[in-house]
Amino acid sequence: MDYRQAREYIGELNRYGSVLGLTNIKELLKRLNHPEQELSIIHVAGTNGKGSVVSYLSTIYGEAGYKVGRYVSPTICKYRERIQVNNRYIEKNDFAEGITLIQNIAEEMVTEGFSHPTPFEVETALALWYYNRCCCDLVILECGLGGSEDATNAMEKKICAVFTSISRDHIGILGETLEEIAAAKAGILRKNVPAVSIQQEPVVERVLKQKAAEIGTELILANDSKIKMLQSNLDHQIFSYEDFENIEIGLTGAHQVSNAVLALKVIQTLQEKGFPVKREAVYQGFAKTKWIGRFTVIHKNPLVIVDGAHNEDGAKKLAHTIKEQLRGKKLIFLMGVFKDKEYEKIIKETAFLADQIITFTIPDNERALSAMDLAYAVRVCNENVTAADSLKEAMEMALLLAGKEDAILAFGSLSFTGRLMELLEEMKKKRKPIGV
Repeated sequence: MDYRQAREYIGELNRYGSVLGLTNIKELLKRLNHPEQELSIIHVAGTNGKGSVVSYLSTIYGEAGYKVGRYVSPTICKYRERIQVNNRYIEKNDFAEGITLIQNIAEEMVTEGFSHPTPFEVETALALWYYNRCCCDLVILECGLGGSEDATNAMEKKICAVFTSISRDHIGILGETLEEIAAAKAGILRKNVPAVSIQQEPVVERVLKQKAAEIGTELILANDSKIKMLQSNLDHQIFSYEDFENIEIGLTGAHQVSNAVLALKVIQTLQEKGFPVKREAVYQGFAKTKWIGRFTVIHKNPLVIVDGAHNEDGAKKLAHTIKEQLRGKKLIFLMGVFKDKEYEKIIKETAFLADQIITFTIPDNERALSAMDLAYAVRVCNENVTAADSLKEAMEMALLLAGKEDAILAFGSLSFTGRLMELLEEMKKKRKPIGV
């Protein structure tokens, strides 16, 4: 099959949904001759911050001269973003070849009584097959949902387990309590494999330490109290940490400094385990790291910012960054959310900050909450809310309301970020005035 046919095949697999469990993915990898066993994998789990930490690590190790595979989801602009080697997307012909191979294996599995692999299982297997084929020195693997039963957790061989901020999300799937969610995330731990974590809520930290002790490994915490902030604005942040002075990053928000420190602690932990990195590569990698959708400015005058905040913890961090970086500006929010998220908590943390809120239905997704239902929920906290008929109309309304010194902030999910950026580019090409 060619690339188009391979993509269509992946689309057809959506009927199998998302299923937690390792039986299918392990069988799939076995029939692919265990590509994962030849890879040195850094496995990253958590609720928020996974993509940022993966980006920091892959960029720094790339600067240090390693061939680095990066696996992330969801994607922002291009489907092939999820499988990269040194920031280059998987080639279309490699994608088609790998999917053809996996399709044949999947059909064999079904005839032998296995369930058909899900889209995420197929994509994960494809990624590991591709990284093995490319002879990657390192693979930075972002966990999908949870940890213990996630398809990315099928391999026993890892060189590090990493935990970003863990909070309440996917309630009812991973567990009903924060303790249960933390325990599910802790499933990526392996005996004698170093584990590194950002500073967590006390209950989460307790669970991670307990699980690490049970398995037989040490949990290393990146200590936020050692961060010395030197400069913070919409363009960049500069901070010092331990003996690293004047580190510059291009990602905005205090939480991104914490994510950077977590990445640095991982690099320090692996320094003596066969993966050395020179200091200059650390500085260069941090400065070059980009990650769209994390309080990213996509237009100026007026400011148009996109952020992926889609749960309570993400909304709290977003609100903190807004207060820190957008003080004194008129704020117009564009909000689109999924109906299976705790969107009332997102609203509670953010809506009071806005002068005007425009809701929209996330396009092309059956999980999307309708613009009207979202507006109704928002009205409890902020009466200045309007439901738009589409994302395009929401963007046009926001631009009509915004002066050149104002700020438009779009958030609630990462899924519409790419389309929003395309719409803005289309408006520029048509030479429509942006801002009044």
